[in-house]
Amino acid sequence: MLRTRVRKNLGTVRSWARAGLVGALSLVVASCQLLGNGASVGTVSPGTLRPNLAGDIGAREHPRVVATYGGVYKDPGAERAVASVVGRLVAASDDPSQSYKITILNSPAINAFALPGGYLYVTRGLLALANDTSEVAAVLAHEMAHVTASHAIKRAQRAEAKQLANRILTDVVQDSEEARKALVSSQLSFARFSQVQELEADAIGVRTLAKAGYDPYAAARFLRSMAAFAQYQSADKAASAAPDFLSSHPSTPERLQIAVRSARQIGAPGIGERDRDRYLGQINGMLFGDDPLEGFVRGRSFLHKALGIGFSVPKGYILENTPEAVLASNGSGTAIRFDGADVSRYSSLVDYMKSGWINGLLPESVRETTINGLPGVTGAAITQGWSFRIAVVRIGKTGYRFIFASRSPNDTFDKDFRQTIDSFKQLTPTERARLRSLRIKVVKAKPGDTPRKLAVGMSGVEPSRRLEFFSILNDLSPNKPIPVGTAVKLVVD
Repeated sequence: MLRTRVRKNLGTVRSWARAGLVGALSLVVASCQLLGNGASVGTVSPGTLRPNLAGDIGAREHPRVVATYGGVYKDPGAERAVASVVGRLVAASDDPSQSYKITILNSPAINAFALPGGYLYVTRGLLALANDTSEVAAVLAHEMAHVTASHAIKRAQRAEAKQLANRILTDVVQDSEEARKALVSSQLSFARFSQVQELEADAIGVRTLAKAGYDPYAAARFLRSMAAFAQYQSADKAASAAPDFLSSHPSTPERLQIAVRSARQIGAPGIGERDRDRYLGQINGMLFGDDPLEGFVRGRSFLHKALGIGFSVPKGYILENTPEAVLASNGSGTAIRFDGADVSRYSSLVDYMKSGWINGLLPESVRETTINGLPGVTGAAITQGWSFRIAVVRIGKTGYRFIFASRSPNDTFDKDFRQTIDSFKQLTPTERARLRSLRIKVVKAKPGDTPRKLAVGMSGVEPSRRLEFFSILNDLSPNKPIPVGTAVKLVVD
């Protein structure tokens, strides 16, 4: 978020609260991230395709994918780590004649997905979480399975049929209750269709993984790591683990069962190649976390070197730096959005606050203020059952916007809002000079090393969360000694 040139007018209170962002990419990407939906494209079923339609779709959408995920990540070691497994997997796949174009994306997200025509993508965030070659191979084998099984084309055909059925239901059926029931049934059917594809790709991927000589249990191992990392990133640790039946991806426990069952059909644990030392050696020094152009999350602080700004959120909040905005939430239902907008057309911040970009604004709540010597304005809004606190701080032509949201506002909500905006400041030249990117550093465990001891040296993580982070990143128990000579990852600046 917030590249050196700030984007203009990045949304309104209403659009954010509704979270109705469905982009063109959602129509074409068969996403395999741990959480979220993913539909893919195509207009006809396999067997009736014109020549190279799948390849044309992939080639058309490839630039959009790269732009959405921060560009292509260039790192010789990471590229070798991915390339080293591709040939073996292709030879072991259900269609060895299929060619692939694999791209490492410059994103800290844990994600991998496929486009029609053999376009495969893996993020550097996923490579950082993996602990050996077999885990990367498991991800790529899964994505190759989507391609060889023509899942992208099949999903699109199903999506078009669903869209047409929904239109007929809403346009023709007069009984609104019957129409609603039919729409829900259609949505469940479509979601389950996508889930079946994911489970099919899991099973095919494990089979391909083993045939290529890799540890078939790597798929289950990496699914567990992804689930642990997703939980680590969640502010609400007590959130329900029940599956979302409208999700295109099955629940992690279900996928784990399939992955373990498929591996057991091949052999007992301990078979196949893992190659931990070589893999970790290849990603040693790789960029970790946010790209410098989008600012840094350091514990509970967001800092942007190029823009020279920073702020902190109260204890209990977890920050996330996304391409659209910096987001934060806590376990009590409060959400925060921070972004930037061009305010050069407005003579005052009060005029900007009342210019219509906030739905449900309470005009009497708008107040001019000063925050660490910078002109600002605060206000409140109520819309669609949400209460908002808004602040805009001006530096030059840019208005930096804080939006707090809660369905149950209380004194703590207001206190957290005030504490956060009061922390906003311009960084000193010294503070900007000290800001450096985080990197993966691989070391070998020495006698007496424990997860707690090594976690102390981690950067960019709150001290209270370092042990948990280290354990998840290295797939190690936090309470067991580390065998001497084991390669482990640290995150340092």
